Amino acid sequence: MAVRAGVVVTGTEVLSGRVTDQNGPWVARQLLEMGVDVAHITVCGDRPDDLTAQLQFLADQRVDLIVTTGGLGPTADDLTVATVAALCGRELQLDVELEQRIDAIVQRWRSRMSTAVDSEPLNAGIRKQALVPDGAQSIAPTGTAPGVAIPATGPLPAILILPGPPRELQEMWPEALESAAVANALAGRSAVRQSTIRAYGLSEADLAATLRTAEVEVPGYGELEITTCLRLGELEMVTRYPDSADAAYAKLSAQVAEYHGRQIFSTDGSTIDDIVATRLSGLRIATAESCTGGMIAARLTDRAGSSAYVIGGVVSYSNEVKSDLLGVPAGMISEHGAVSEQVAASMAEGVRSRVGVDIAVSTTGVAGPGGGTELKPVGTVCFGIAMNDRPTLTRTLRLPGDRASVRSLSTTAAMHMLAAALA
Repeated sequence: MAVRAGVVVTGTEVLSGRVTDQNGPWVARQLLEMGVDVAHITVCGDRPDDLTAQLQFLADQRVDLIVTTGGLGPTADDLTVATVAALCGRELQLDVELEQRIDAIVQRWRSRMSTAVDSEPLNAGIRKQALVPDGAQSIAPTGTAPGVAIPATGPLPAILILPGPPRELQEMWPEALESAAVANALAGRSAVRQSTIRAYGLSEADLAATLRTAEVEVPGYGELEITTCLRLGELEMVTRYPDSADAAYAKLSAQVAEYHGRQIFSTDGSTIDDIVATRLSGLRIATAESCTGGMIAARLTDRAGSSAYVIGGVVSYSNEVKSDLLGVPAGMISEHGAVSEQVAASMAEGVRSRVGVDIAVSTTGVAGPGGGTELKPVGTVCFGIAMNDRPTLTRTLRLPGDRASVRSLSTTAAMHMLAAALA
């Protein structure tokens, strides 16, 4: 890669684990898709010495761009701009126009809360956020904190300073890329393609064996940068490569498809959620969930526009709800147990009939940590798919892991069953 970057995530709350970092992976993903090689993502607390050390470390790695997130607020521990300015040897200057802009934003927010009263601490905080290093370019705030783009300074690369709230950072990103400092830093990047293959039920070991074979048999394999990740039962293979390696990737993907075609469900990067949503076009769906407790419904409705096909659902955790709301015969539960394909089928059929939809999915299982038996140990989950004018489909899986893993794996399994039923 011709251009390298590093990301510094600041915030003691992130470092201590109280807040999960969303910014580092998001920024890295944007840069990678642009053909920039992300060398490091580091996390440090709100301490000037630690931030300086992180910046110096990345500069020593000869990256072309450093992106920092966080530490741009009005409070005393928001020290990113001052720290970076000191490292770069650039004096802070008050940007009067920026100060007025931030003040207008703050006053607008305060008026909505009926607390529009000026105070010296408030004005001091606004001035603090309007301080910009000499020669740097401010980036319009999407909250109250502006971003700052600082050109390369001697041995230091260009530094882009962005706010911590993910929404503010992401809305600011397009303008940040257009700033002169960032544009110059990224000017030498190479055109890079990124392709994703997704599989379900394929082990990392089996894919690794295929890749070892391809390494020998595929000309130009060395130009392919391949990463694999197993997550919730799905195996993702992401390949980044220059235009010159198009033929190598085509041969590799054909070889992967030849060896593992039954497990591969996406070669264009589409997720199983994308596929289910597309196949539900013109249809209506409902859910009946026991062990997953609404996680399938949540996954289906996580997408904008899902109201076009998701009609509703029932979390039938107890046997009484299974019988009273879904019409599962009490005798069936007594005979086969709540965790059985018979009950899963009856749950799916019950919710489909009562809600009046084209397709319904159900889950009933033992998520743990207790409740398992010799015949139905923890991790046993039964699924049902009921559709108009078709026999109801059922399946039983024995899923590994703790309670959270069983529930998450069950949700993914249900999505794949839906995709197959809708194909």
